[in-house]
Amino acid sequence: MTGRDRLRELLDAVLDEDHRTLADMAGGAHTSPFHFTRTLSRDTGEAPVAMRRRVMLERAAWHLKEGGSVTDAAWGAGYRSVEGFSRAFTRAFGRPPSTVDPGCGHWLPAPNGIHFHPPVSLWFHSGEHSMNPLTEQMVEHALDDTRHLIEAAGDLTDGEFRACRRPGLTVLSWEGREESVQAVLERLVSSVEVWLASIEGRDLPEHDPEAGTAALLERHGSVAPRWLAMVRDTERRGAWNDRLIDALCDPPESFVLSGVVAHVLTYSAHRRQLVRQLLREAGRPVDDGDPLLWLRARRGEEGSGT
Repeated sequence: MTGRDRLRELLDAVLDEDHRTLADMAGGAHTSPFHFTRTLSRDTGEAPVAMRRRVMLERAAWHLKEGGSVTDAAWGAGYRSVEGFSRAFTRAFGRPPSTVDPGCGHWLPAPNGIHFHPPVSLWFHSGEHSMNPLTEQMVEHALDDTRHLIEAAGDLTDGEFRACRRPGLTVLSWEGREESVQAVLERLVSSVEVWLASIEGRDLPEHDPEAGTAALLERHGSVAPRWLAMVRDTERRGAWNDRLIDALCDPPESFVLSGVVAHVLTYSAHRRQLVRQLLREAGRPVDDGDPLLWLRARRGEEGSGT
């Protein structure tokens, strides 16, 4: 077949090894960043920076499956640090790069069926069912924002962290009082742990209700990628109306999966804003937690490969 395949030229510009930014990609395709983004987004349903990041992570996963090192995979994917790569990989695949083995898949959800195909090609999967971007963004934002607030609370003294700031405060009647920064943050983490244990059919996790920020960060780092992976798997299987019989309740109760995720998102948002108010009362500056700004910063992070 002869002739000019403009879409293929645009895809080549996205994945060129030397094209780390949107300006690089557009220049390689001999067009402006605006027209490059508009054309590729229209034809593939995915912005070029997001596509590059996803396909490069898929390539990194394949590299790791073949026995490559995490460091080499990070550099090959365009990340400036192994830590930044590990965070992005864990968020995307629901597991850290150090745990990848030959039995793991290397494709991520895509709106267009375009995936990395070894050793240096692309594969178009026509039957792809992609995740609703709104659902994915809301869940990812909630998880990232929770981590951000735990880290922000690390600047408090232990006394400030555990001080009773809202006497009698109760968010949910069956979960008890949440009168301090520590109590609200602990409930943010433990609520995801408890619901995920029910969904996965595990025993209730053991945890310290008086945990400090270091322990909370460790627990959140463990449960967050598994929660995101569960949401993605539910979407992939079209299982939002499946019912969970929660035997951990006494007596056991039945919950629709979509309702469970909506419940977690609702009270996570409430608690995160509550933590912000408590941090301000403790004299600590904190942002507003706006998902618009989070998404803008994340896209900037993706473009820089950090």
